[in-house]
Amino acid sequence: MSDPRKKVGRRAAPSSAPSPAPQDRDTPIARELREDFKRLKKVKASKFQKPAHTRVIAVTNQKGGVGKTTTAVNMAAALALNGMRVLLVDADAQGNASTGLGISPREERTDVYEVFKGEARLEDVLIQLEDIPNLYVAPSSITLAAVDFELGQVPGRYSILRDAIRETMDSFAAQGKAFDFVFIDCPPSMALLPVSALVAADEVLVPIQAEFYALQGVAQLVQTVEDVRSSRNEKLHISAFIVTMVDTRTNLAKDVSEEVRAHFGDRVLHTEIPRSVAAAEAPSFGKSVLTHDPRNRAAIAYLAAAKEFSALS
Repeated sequence: MSDPRKKVGRRAAPSSAPSPAPQDRDTPIARELREDFKRLKKVKASKFQKPAHTRVIAVTNQKGGVGKTTTAVNMAAALALNGMRVLLVDADAQGNASTGLGISPREERTDVYEVFKGEARLEDVLIQLEDIPNLYVAPSSITLAAVDFELGQVPGRYSILRDAIRETMDSFAAQGKAFDFVFIDCPPSMALLPVSALVAADEVLVPIQAEFYALQGVAQLVQTVEDVRSSRNEKLHISAFIVTMVDTRTNLAKDVSEEVRAHFGDRVLHTEIPRSVAAAEAPSFGKSVLTHDPRNRAAIAYLAAAKEFSALS
């Protein structure tokens, strides 16, 4: 529909300005746009790969500010928008994954806190998103910060989340609505909540920011994963690393990417996530970047990363 405020006037005469020189079409921005278009076309050329069994993934890094929650939210959204049924468990007391998807801070509702306390079933706290119907969120709030103290030395406390997720998976499967993916957004620490997520998960997805101290904390995380695997969850493994917040204008981003790939080889996703204003502002609108600005570079990158991740066995 045309803008009613737009004035109707005489058609403008053809411009006599010369066509841009060929080199003007080869600016960095033009090259990025071409690459984005090719990537989007490639992603849409085939379907996402549906797993034979539900994949349960903890998204974590002991270093904060690496795009962990952004990655959890947008990987979950990308898969849900492409035919997968996805559960996103917000296990971070900051609740950023919840508010970033338009779920208001806690008032009268129950959330993951009550699940840990044994006062609610995980299935009963789920919220199905209106703009992404295949995505279900188990919300969190600041009250979750109390579970470390309140559960203290309670026997079996590290298994509470695992048992709750399994019960919910079984219930949905019995209804013919089995989940394809379960993502757990973890806080950047190694207290009760993130360890519980590692006990509940089969895989770990590690976001690494393209900055000077990129690998800081990763060695400790790798060791923690090994400890949990040997003591509580023999299936646990790091399935993928993803490089985030890449500033393509700098050599540093390229150097960091090369360093990460030298350390972890083919476990690093080929797709990297660029820095993006749209990705940063999307949570303030209560949306993933894929629903906020689907043709943004970060949205296309997360779409490609999710497709790549879905193909991992």
